[in-house]
Amino acid sequence: MKNSFKRYIIFWISQACSQLGSSMTAFALILWVYTKNGSAMTVSLMSFFNYVPYIIVSLFAGTFVDTHSKKKIMLISDSIAAICSVVIFTLNQVDGLQIWNIYLVNFIIGFMNAFQGPASSVAMGKVVPKDKLTQVSGMNSFSSNLVAVMSPVLAASLFALGGLKLILIIDLCSFIVAFMVLLVVLKIPEDTFVKVKKKSMFAGCAEGFSYLKNNKAIFTIIITMALLNFFSRLTYENILSPMILSRSGNNSVVLGIVNAVMGIGGIVGGIIVSTGKVKGNSAKMIYISAMLSFLLGDVMMGAGRNIIFWAFASFAASFPIPFINAGQMVILYKCVPQEIQGRVFALRNALQFSTIPLGILLGGFLADYVFEPFMMTENAVAKILQTIVGEGVGSGMAVMFLCTGILGALFSLISYQQKDIRRLDKPELDKQ
Repeated sequence: MKNSFKRYIIFWISQACSQLGSSMTAFALILWVYTKNGSAMTVSLMSFFNYVPYIIVSLFAGTFVDTHSKKKIMLISDSIAAICSVVIFTLNQVDGLQIWNIYLVNFIIGFMNAFQGPASSVAMGKVVPKDKLTQVSGMNSFSSNLVAVMSPVLAASLFALGGLKLILIIDLCSFIVAFMVLLVVLKIPEDTFVKVKKKSMFAGCAEGFSYLKNNKAIFTIIITMALLNFFSRLTYENILSPMILSRSGNNSVVLGIVNAVMGIGGIVGGIIVSTGKVKGNSAKMIYISAMLSFLLGDVMMGAGRNIIFWAFASFAASFPIPFINAGQMVILYKCVPQEIQGRVFALRNALQFSTIPLGILLGGFLADYVFEPFMMTENAVAKILQTIVGEGVGSGMAVMFLCTGILGALFSLISYQQKDIRRLDKPELDKQ
């Protein structure tokens, strides 16, 4: 198992490099699209076409993952994503690239990620020793946050230097390295899937729901995480940037610093979790971390009026995230039988991410048509709120952060009071 863990570390490094390449391409495509028509809605639709197929297909992808080679699924998924990059590269070279081509590519990538995600999760459970799961979850959080910090800076610089062409070449090179490591270095035991009787994807979806129905605690965690995702996406996905800009005099440097500190918070949290020294109750770690993220992050973000408060809030919001992810992974690998992990993980992805598009759309609507106009009125409640968040443009979005912070923290605390969730931390479950 020690040797397999070392192989996994090599795989993790290669995947992080590939993730950096893909993230730079995604950012470069946003720059390319925005320079074409300057439409924020066009950029939002890029995310929409990526999220929707992922959510829908995840409902049915679990059976396929459980009954087929995890390694082959990952190799094929990554290859199709690389082919999409080649297509974009070719169209760009002949000046034939259009926005609808990017929508289609994002749709295909979202479709394939619905299979690649659970396959990767199941593979991790097969390769990584159980006592290293928390550590690996921290490693993944560290790399993803490092990519989030580095990719916009690198992509913007490379885009100015060599355009979309240069970034796509780097992305394809990183894919080749990751593909070869997965193909040659990582050994994934595939002795379980051949024993599973192949069933329709609809039957597998029903089996996944049946498992969750009979394991109320796991189902409750998934639903509560979906609702917490909803609260966070109301603000951070599309409200944070306009709020900071409007309250800082359109100072892009301030926004850049706040976003960078947010990434650093996730990196620091990921490093701590990846040391393997984080012990204790997994369920408690999930909900206390979520409560602190909302209470210190969102509330401070809304009440803050300068870069010092916003930077502290962004760090406080992102630092607990790796602990939340680690707690979830430990519980899932501990409680879900290996032979149905693909079905459960895929269903979990569909349910937990299903609230994100709704949160994004509703957040923008509430900001533009409810909270911002309300804070400009002479209403007595608005006057009271102005003593907390200040006046002027952006105050309504600041109030939204206050609301999500308080509601998210309360919901996290109430969720942990559920007896079924608390029972997950009992020692006897480790023996299952």
